[in-house]
Amino acid sequence: MSTTRQDLHGPTRRPLAHRERIDWHFHTVNQLICPGRGVLEVSTEQGSWAVPAHRGVWVPAGVAHAHRAHGPSELRSLGFPAEVNPLGLTEPAVLAVSALLWEVVEVLSGPEPPQGEQAGALEQVALDQLRRAPALGLRLPTPADPRLRDLAGLLAADPADGRSLAELGSAVGASERTLSRLFRRETGMSFPQWRAQLRLHHALTLLAAGRSVTSVATACGWSSPSAFVEAFRRAFGTTPGRHQREGRPRR
Repeated sequence: MSTTRQDLHGPTRRPLAHRERIDWHFHTVNQLICPGRGVLEVSTEQGSWAVPAHRGVWVPAGVAHAHRAHGPSELRSLGFPAEVNPLGLTEPAVLAVSALLWEVVEVLSGPEPPQGEQAGALEQVALDQLRRAPALGLRLPTPADPRLRDLAGLLAADPADGRSLAELGSAVGASERTLSRLFRRETGMSFPQWRAQLRLHHALTLLAAGRSVTSVATACGWSSPSAFVEAFRRAFGTTPGRHQREGRPRR
């Protein structure tokens, strides 16, 4: 994996087309990214985070990462010195973004951003809001064991695959007990938890591409649209339909 250094000099705003990718890079500053539209997928060697427009993602300084847009998107970001880390995070995390923080990012990364004392005051507001922003458990860990990677590849290709862990084990050459132990050791999750997370990530990308709620529920393996809606609401605090319509925080 080739990784380049990208220096940030103040807030940034960059439109991204559907499926557009920003290759592996790192920053010497901490970065807060709030997608303007669509879904932004942030990947590291350890896992991936799907970030809808009504959330944000914190990327610590020095962490190599790549981006991919799902649906037309817009990358809006603020940079903070490496020693300014209000959440004390050492790996990326999806954050619940308040309406106030969203607006501050919107203004600072806008076409005519404030300068001087006004910009500094808004940056302090952003830091204050970040200290209160809860980190959400939306990470999809990437396993290292070859058998888990093969299994993950099968489910990434077809999230609706309903085979049990024992049946999947037969396909990748490992017992159910071994795979269960490996999932907990390498991802910190049980297999059902990991598969549910995979399905939610995939659902976000399909919704961003304009798929209907019913078709997404089927494609991702939920037993019914209502079961999908409830799982999505628990994870993201809104329904899939509202997420598609609004694409930004509710006030």
